[in-house]
Amino acid sequence: MNNPFLVEVTRGNLVESRHRGSVSVVDAEGATVLSIGDVDRRVFPRSAVKALQAMPLVESGIADKYGLTDEEIALACASHSGEPDHAATAKAMLAKAGQDVGCLECGVHWPMGEAANRALAATGGNPSALHNNCSGKHAGFVCLACGQGQNPKGYVLADHPVQRSVREALEEITGACHTVEKSGIDGCSIPTYAIPLPSLAFGFARFGTGSGLPGDGKAAAARIRRAVARYPFMVAGTGRFDTKLMALLGERAFVKVGAEGVYCASLPELGYGVALKIEDGNGRAAEAMMAGLVLRFLSLDIEERRAVEALAQPVLKNWNGIEVGQIRVSSEIKGAA
Repeated sequence: MNNPFLVEVTRGNLVESRHRGSVSVVDAEGATVLSIGDVDRRVFPRSAVKALQAMPLVESGIADKYGLTDEEIALACASHSGEPDHAATAKAMLAKAGQDVGCLECGVHWPMGEAANRALAATGGNPSALHNNCSGKHAGFVCLACGQGQNPKGYVLADHPVQRSVREALEEITGACHTVEKSGIDGCSIPTYAIPLPSLAFGFARFGTGSGLPGDGKAAAARIRRAVARYPFMVAGTGRFDTKLMALLGERAFVKVGAEGVYCASLPELGYGVALKIEDGNGRAAEAMMAGLVLRFLSLDIEERRAVEALAQPVLKNWNGIEVGQIRVSSEIKGAA
């Protein structure tokens, strides 16, 4: 099955490029709300499921045991820009578990945020694992390991108790088996599992409502959503799509970028979960598509609608600030005739 073209990029009056994609919107009972393209093809959600990976940390009571703040819980869900507050918050999380940066196994890279990158270089500084966009998630994993009474060393490995807990949580919330033969290694070295978009969307519908989650799952999901809504900066950073959209809409929308064109969202008031994939992995196309779906499904006031429309169809400018084109989503995404 061929995926349809769902996003196009214009230059002048002409279409310069087009992006194929697929999307699944599912409610908390598992019923299909919207299905476009080859949704049954497995995708690696990667960073899109960080909030779901944080569930064991909160549900187990370990987040409370270490007194993790809402800012720290939000960072555990982040693909952050490596700004000073991001790095400092990850360091503080580790300290609460009696650990330091040396125990992080996510690897080192320069900050993803250009301003943070330049500022660090200008001071003669060098990046550490704290600047890795996944350092908050990994600090959460270290807290989980220590709270379980486990040695955190090797916490990125599939057979470590931390990753077993995370895999079980992902299987529970999505209803999909996370099997070794459908797995790979993520950029930050933890296992990542490929599942179909409807399963992913179902997981985010349940995350947004708590429906059907056993034990303290509903309360844990609500706490994570609340933390992210209070501190959306921690989830991404200055000028980033996730931060801008969640700062605008608060708990009405949880959105999270993945990698290679994957995006996921919860729309709690509707009970919907959203999972999408841009076939060629283009990130800006995935952002526009997610914004277009938010426009389609949520009731927004005039100011909110204008702000989300600007994300769904951003104007493209050249280095001289001259408008040269636009990104726009298809009528299939807009829900227009």
